[in-house]
Amino acid sequence: MQVRELSVPGALEMTPVQHDDDRGVFLEWFREDAFERATGRSFPLAQANCSVSRAGTVRGIHFAELPPSQAKVVTCVDGAVLDVVVDLRVGSPTFGAWDSVHLDDRDRRAVYLPEGLGHAVMTLSERSVVTYLCSALYTPEREHTIHPLDPAIGIDWPATGSDGRAMAPLLSPRDDAAPTLAEVQQRGLLPDFDDAIAFAHR
Repeated sequence: MQVRELSVPGALEMTPVQHDDDRGVFLEWFREDAFERATGRSFPLAQANCSVSRAGTVRGIHFAELPPSQAKVVTCVDGAVLDVVVDLRVGSPTFGAWDSVHLDDRDRRAVYLPEGLGHAVMTLSERSVVTYLCSALYTPEREHTIHPLDPAIGIDWPATGSDGRAMAPLLSPRDDAAPTLAEVQQRGLLPDFDDAIAFAHR
């Protein structure tokens, strides 16, 4: 497995080795030992999620309060998506910055997001199936969203899909009504950078 650190500190792109023959393909999209070597921590699996989305769907920017927040390992098992990581850790040298990875069913990469980061996904194919490994259980009262089109963050969402057709962001009512990063920060909901780093390596 090849590992590349994203421009948001702590977030990783992981590219697996694929073994293909006339029957199809086999790969290990997550290995605990490889993960520990790359991150210096174990991954406490608490929940696994799956989302199925149509072209243009944007899910996020979502984050959970710290502690425990929610670390994630994300991959796309069918179709293609743009996976976006946003640094929401107050005091981070890259606070408010974002980076992205193209996840699809060809290269079969995965993205690791430690606690304290925001996450968003946009479907680029006609349909996508995305799976998430999560380090903590979903707790509705501690889950929050930031508007994915917040100009202060400035995510460069694709205007065309994998097939070249024009595409516009399709948001849920909750995400469409979400506050901006500045508004969420004013409410005191964002994690502290040092606290997030310490919690991830406790």
